[in-house]
Formats: sequence, C-alpha cells, structure tokens
Amino acid sequence: MKQLAQYQDGRLELQDVPAPVPPPGGILVRTKCSVISPGTERMKVEQARMSLLQKAKARPDQVKKVIDTAKTLGWKAALEKVRNRLESPTPLGYSAAGVVVAVDELNSRFRVGDRVACGGAECAHHAEMIAVPDLLAAPIPEGVEDWQAAYTTLASISMEAVRQSGARLGERVLVMGQGLVGLLATSLLKASGARVMASDFVEVRLDVSRQMGAERVVNPSQSKLEDMVREWTNGHGVDAVLLCVGGKGREAADSAIACLRDRGVMVIVGIYDAELSWKTAYMKDIQVRYSRSYGPGRYDPQYEWGGHDYPIGHVRWTENRNFEACLELMRTGQLDLRPVTTRRVGFGDVLGIYDKLESELGVVIDYTNDEFRMTNVECDQPSGHSSFAVHDSTFATCATLDVIGAGNFARTMLLPHVKGEIALGTIVNATGLSARHVKEKFGFANAETGASKVFETTGGAVMIGTRHHLHAPLVFKALQSGKQVFVEKPLCLAKEELSQIDEAMNYGTGSVMVGFNRRFAPATMAMMEVLKTISGPKTLAFHVNAGVLAPDHWYANVTESGGRVLGEACHFFDFACHVLGTPVKVTAQTVGRPKVPDSVTAQIEFAGGSSAQIIYSAEGDSAFPKESFRLFASGLVVECENFMKLSIYRKRKEKVMKFASKGHGEEITAWLAFLKDGAPHPLPYEQSRQSMLLTFAVLDSIREARSIEL
Repeated sequence: MKQLAQYQDGRLELQDVPAPVPPPGGILVRTKCSVISPGTERMKVEQARMSLLQKAKARPDQVKKVIDTAKTLGWKAALEKVRNRLESPTPLGYSAAGVVVAVDELNSRFRVGDRVACGGAECAHHAEMIAVPDLLAAPIPEGVEDWQAAYTTLASISMEAVRQSGARLGERVLVMGQGLVGLLATSLLKASGARVMASDFVEVRLDVSRQMGAERVVNPSQSKLEDMVREWTNGHGVDAVLLCVGGKGREAADSAIACLRDRGVMVIVGIYDAELSWKTAYMKDIQVRYSRSYGPGRYDPQYEWGGHDYPIGHVRWTENRNFEACLELMRTGQLDLRPVTTRRVGFGDVLGIYDKLESELGVVIDYTNDEFRMTNVECDQPSGHSSFAVHDSTFATCATLDVIGAGNFARTMLLPHVKGEIALGTIVNATGLSARHVKEKFGFANAETGASKVFETTGGAVMIGTRHHLHAPLVFKALQSGKQVFVEKPLCLAKEELSQIDEAMNYGTGSVMVGFNRRFAPATMAMMEVLKTISGPKTLAFHVNAGVLAPDHWYANVTESGGRVLGEACHFFDFACHVLGTPVKVTAQTVGRPKVPDSVTAQIEFAGGSSAQIIYSAEGDSAFPKESFRLFASGLVVECENFMKLSIYRKRKEKVMKFASKGHGEEITAWLAFLKDGAPHPLPYEQSRQSMLLTFAVLDSIREARSIEL
C-alpha cells in the first residue's frame, strides 16, 4: 500500500509500505478520504525543515533527554539515537474515513463492509490502509458522504472546545482565529444555540465565518476587537472566548480577557503557549480552561488502545461519543462542511499541496481513484493464551535472522550489531513506514507489519524487541516453530507465562536468550576476572537513580510495560545473580503504597553467604549517576558508575578503568557466535529464568510484606 511519509529534513514522499494488521480489538480500514489539518500539519512540515540548531532551540526538552542519555549510555549511543530519530520517516494525518476490510476477533462492534470515521495521530494517517482501535472509530450514518465523515476528528476537536466553554442557549461567544478548527467551532456554537462573533486577520476567512453561522465578524487589523465586543454585548463582554490560535505570547490572551465579561470563560484550543496579565484576569475572576484534543479518553492508552470505555453516567462525552455527535450533525445538515472545504486532491497528487497550506482551509484527500486492492488480510495479534504444539525440528546453524519490533532502542542498540554479521530476513513492525525504513537501512529482505510469516517456517532465529506485554506470546510462538530466540528484557510479565515458556523449552528444540546486557558490559567482565581470584562471600550494593517517570511514557501503561520493577529493575536483579550466584531469600519494600511500585529496596540472600542490596528509586536528582554499585569482597572493593568507569581498590591501590559500552554489542556478538559458529549459549535459559523468578519474588515480598524464599 502507499502512505505519506515525512522526513526530518522536510522531504515528503509517497512510499510503498506493508499494510498494517488490526490492533487487538480493532479494525483494518481501506481509506476512502482523509482531511489535512492545515495548522498542525503545516507546523510539522515547517519544524522538519528547520536546521538542527533551530530544532534544538525549539525543543530544549529533547536536548535535555539527549544529555541524560549521554550520561548513562555515552555520547556515541546518544548521538546514534538522535540520528535514528532524524532519519526515520514519520506519518502525517489524524482524521479519515473508509470501509472496514478486517476485524480483530476481540471486536464485536464492527463488521467487514461497515463505513467508519477514524481518528488518532497514531493510526488515522494519510495512507491507503489504516489499523484503528475500536474507540477511535465510529460508524458513519446513512446520508453522510465519505468526504464529510473524514472531518470527524477535526470537528470533535472543535466540539470539545465548545463543551469546555459551557456556552448555553442564547449566550454570546467570541471565536478568535478562523482557521479550520475555529470555523468548525463557529458552526457548532451556532448549532447549539449560542450567538457567535468571529475574528481573524484574514478577510477571506471571515467570509466563510458568516457562512458557518457567525452573527458578527471582526478583522482586528481594521477595527478594535474590544470596542466591537463591547458594542455587541451592550458593554458586558462575551460569556466565553475560544482561543483558536497558535504560537505563544500574551497579545491574543490579553485581547481575549479584555473581551470577556466578569467571571467569563477563556478556552485555549490547540497549541498556544499563553501568557496572562494576571491583574486583569484576577479582577474579572475569569476561568481559563484548556481543551484537550477530541475529548475525554484522548491520550489514555487504556481507553484508546485497551478498549475500556468510560461509563456514560460518569463521562457523558468521551472522544468516541463526540465522534458520533459530529457525524449526526453532519447527517442533519447542521454541520455544513462545504464552505470550509477549499480543495479536493487525489492521493497520488498530495505532495504538491503541502507548500500551499497557508492559503487553504479544509483539504480533502480522495483515495477512490487510486488502484489498490487488499487480499488475504489477517488478524495477526499474538494471544497470551495459546496452546503449544511440539515441533521436532533439529537445530542447525542459523543462516537467517528475523526481527520483530523496530523501535528506536532496537535501531540504536541492537540492529547495528547484526548488520553485516548474519543474513537478515524479515523485519516486522506495527507501522509500515518504520518497517520499510528499517528494511532499507539495515538490509532486510522483507518488511511486514504482522509476525505470522516469521512463524510459518520452522527453525532459524528471531530477535524480539517489542513492548513488554508481547514478549512472552511471541517467545511462545517462536519456540513452537523451533527457533533460536533473543528477546529483550523482561522475558515475561507473569509467572503463568514463565511456566508456559518452561513447557515450550522442555518439549521444543529452540533456545531463549534474554537481553540482560549488563552481564556482558566490559566493566562487568573486567570485574569478574578479578573476582575469579577471590573466594568467600561477597556483598553488593547497587543503586539505580531511575528518576520520575513521565506520565505519557509508555512505561506508565502497566498493561504494556508490567511496571518499572518488573520491566526494568529485573536488569539489576539479574546482575546480582550473575555476580553472586543463586538467590535463596529476598525481602523487599517500596515507598508508600502505590498500586504498582516504581521504587524498590530489595535485600537478597544468596547461597554461600553472599548478599545484595538493590535500591531502584524513582526519587532522587538527575545530577547523580543513574546506575552505580559497590562490591565488597575479601581484600577488595569495586566501585562502578554507569558501567563506564570501574574503580578497583586492592592492596591499598586504586586502579581506574573506563569503558564506552553497557554490553549491548557484546551480548549480540556472543549470541551470533552461538547461532553461526556453534559456540556455547552465552546466557542459558535457566539463568534468565532464575532472574525472572527473583523479580517475581521481589514483587511478592512487597505485596505480602514478608520475606520470600526461592
């Protein structure tokens, strides 16, 4: 299929990419129409065309992330991550309509052939096929054409802003900014019974405002807005202002506040970094509200991707119910989209339109004239409850490696170490653009968006770098197919999954290596060489200054990540096992009583008398090293910082060694030697299993407030 791709140097391309598969509980849609969001998409294109220095100035938060990465992984890895981000294509578009061509088995709301409106910057792209979760799609009523339904997401942004304003029948509302979202808000306010004044500096937009229902229009460059509002409202001021502008500063906000009545409401719509004149706002006792996208549910992964709807008695207007309301207004003719539609363009001709967006309002992309037929569409989402058949394939040296999951971590830390070392077969990624990009960059033979073809053949090797909740299901399928598996940590998210992997390992011919890379770090290997000469119990104190987790980070979605203790702290429990041996008892506690702990202090006893204390903390300060440990043994102290600096204290002397790797390259090299040359497995399954059992025991100890014996 074809999809519109944007690069960070400003290039736009129509690319042939693998078609997606329905997400769990979702649908696959053949796109009929989509709508360009002139404001958002023009901003993205302009930002992409900025120089690297301009990008850095515009996004200081991203610069800070690069510096933090450099502190823990080194500048080489940090710059490689930046390079991967900059050279990777990104999709455009978030408002579309089409016909359902495949339905995941968990979905009972849609059928093949249904016409649907779709939303979401993560899925409703400008592409011939889109894979959409259930609650980001709504059925199109009879009487609504595809091109109209394609506006649904954009109209829902305006509808949510209208709801935030609280405007009631007969109230007067000022809509500042008559771009596409502002014009749609003007129409929706009119439909709700409010009286609307529209303002914009572009005269042609004001002509459209009248057609969309504005009672008064004002060009602030020709008339003073505050005077016009005062005259229109008999000196009182408007009940609400919808600020549908972009940029930052105080001029627009000051003007909005001046136009409001006492205790009026200002709603900020879209990307506007407002600065308020506090005294005027305070004296008027105004309310300032931000309207977040399409409505409640937006940016909540449990709602959007998990399919967990909010009860209507608690949340009347979710984003999906806003979709439905907008579609009904289109059906009745109360939301007329003809005045705002300034251009229709075939998908094959879409590239040329992006240099003309400044003069456009609604641009509808039409896919109906492009030749595309989808055959053999499959629902390819792995299930965590599969039964396993026994495969009798025999092990042979692996000639080809398939990879499932091509996020920035895999592209930066894993794939560079396999390129040129082994034949690369199929790269699988949920998004077709990324799959195609990685295929071309690293030299894979094929690119897919579903993993079914990887498991059609018996034997071979597969690397799994997806999000955590997919690890165990994919490992199950790979072992069923007799494959040699490398999977990023954690191996699984539940004891039941570990038991299933145990069974597959007992009866299959494959192997499993977990990406516990700290074992393979040069600093670790140098320390282990020293420890070979020292007998007796040892004591390890490992401190992880993990920092506060951003609420929008995917780790915050516990369903996908398993939480930070299970998803990341398992690294350090494995390290302790590698250094000290077999754990026999653990006592753990966390800070406070969180539902899912993101900090832990674990005291671990090992066979032979060794002990470890692992502190993984979400508190602390980022100036302190992220990972540091001290090991005490007979006549020896070893200190390490971020696996980059190793200090060995022995015989009253200090020896300092510096390194540039945390072991990602070394672990891959060791695994490839196993695959290609018949070398011993670098991390036998029993050891990874032991580390996972210890991690589960830590969580049990926290829950049960007691020591857990292993």
